[in-house]
Amino acid sequence: QVQLVESGGGLVQAGDSLRLSCAASGRTFSIYKMGWFRQFPGKEREFVAAITWSGGTTDYADSVKGRFTISRDNAKNTVYLQANSLKPEDTAAYYCAASTGWATYYDRQYDYWGQGTQVTVSS
Repeated sequence: QVQLVESGGGLVQAGDSLRLSCAASGRTFSIYKMGWFRQFPGKEREFVAAITWSGGTTDYADSVKGRFTISRDNAKNTVYLQANSLKPEDTAAYYCAASTGWATYYDRQYDYWGQGTQVTVSS
């Protein structure tokens, strides 16, 4: 089992930045990929960004490309999502996910999920 705990969400103004963190524990050696998803009220979760646990290969949704950066610190078993130039439409619950196999864009590809952290961007 892998446990994931997100932190770093909050209320910010448009144009501000936030750094979300996702701390992994448990069988972290089994992780192949980490991802960030977000969920708007009444909507399905959508892919935001992903990174391979070991090699650092990254993928981004077009909606956040150039504004968000995913990174990882293997020594701390932590993945980060640096969110810059935030917009009101970025307001959502953000979830961290871990996969033990190949995964990128679809939430069904991930095996473990955190509890989520709320990001609210005011205009």
